Amino acid sequence: MSRLFITFEGIDGSGKSTQARMLADALRGAGHQVVATREPGGSPGAEEIRALVLEGDPDRWSAETEILLFTAARRDHLERLIDPALAADQIVVCDRFADSTRMYQGLRGPGLRKIVDDLHALMIGREPDLTFIIDMDPAKGHARAKGRQTAEERFEDFGTELQEQMRAGFLDLAKAHPDRCIVIDGDRTADAVAADVFDHATARIAAS
Repeated sequence: MSRLFITFEGIDGSGKSTQARMLADALRGAGHQVVATREPGGSPGAEEIRALVLEGDPDRWSAETEILLFTAARRDHLERLIDPALAADQIVVCDRFADSTRMYQGLRGPGLRKIVDDLHALMIGREPDLTFIIDMDPAKGHARAKGRQTAEERFEDFGTELQEQMRAGFLDLAKAHPDRCIVIDGDRTADAVAADVFDHATARIAAS
């Protein structure tokens, strides 16, 4: 049995949710015990916070308030699902984690990234073992995300400028943490991307 915490990150519309689901399915098919989850969400309390932060007008919350809300959701998620699954030697595959807060909120004003990191260290204290950053041209990703036409479009409504900032931020994050971050070209078919992701994931599992 393998104990590994795997996350997927990237701009809106990059396909990370699809890839998280495909990896979880592939790992189960290979005989692993896998818990698939998402952020914000993953536990009942965190799912309630999800509706607060992903719906409504773009200016509904300040970035500072969002940091507090996301951290509260993440703490509940960690206590109720992630930590128990890892303690049971399961693989956790999560669509987004703290890196998204570092980008979506941490890039929106001076000093915000430090607030995100300080609060994360105080209340969460865990980083993923492996993070896949699905890289995508911001214009393509934004068009794809807006085309979904769901109720959870609050961050998409900030426009492509935020997506461009986040893409650069995710790529910088990968350079700063090459031990856990792997950048995957998302501008291909879902199956092609999934094959790369699965190869990297199984190699990390074998080495763990």
